[in-house]
Amino acid sequence: MWIVKRNAEGYSDPTTYEAMRGLMREDLLRRYGTEYRPLVFICSPFAGDMEKNTERTRGYCRFAVEQNAIPLAPHLLYPQFMDEHDPDSRKLGLFFGRVLLGKCQELWVFGDKVSEGMSYEIRKAQKHNIPIKYFTEECEVKPL
Repeated sequence: MWIVKRNAEGYSDPTTYEAMRGLMREDLLRRYGTEYRPLVFICSPFAGDMEKNTERTRGYCRFAVEQNAIPLAPHLLYPQFMDEHDPDSRKLGLFFGRVLLGKCQELWVFGDKVSEGMSYEIRKAQKHNIPIKYFTEECEVKPL
């Protein structure tokens, strides 16, 4: 379910937005108790040094689990059976990732450099009011 930050007339309404988000979280906690874990999209570099970036992303996923979240890192999944170097396959994999981002409760951005693909994911999360958290490569919260 999407919660919009604007009222019926199109004006920004952050108070109502935050209240609705709080109610949704309370409902999830009531339904699932302490076992509720948010689904978080792991946003980190992949291209370039793919071996190094894959290892880092695995660490980011472990960190998410330690934080009681369910990590989703499409860039670890799709290269297993899709060709990252084939433009059509890459485009399809990025599309799959964007669809999955829409199902997540949060977007977690890792590292100091934001790639073109990461930038797109951040913009999509902002557009759909998905909360974004920024972390360093060492999994420390980045001050904004």
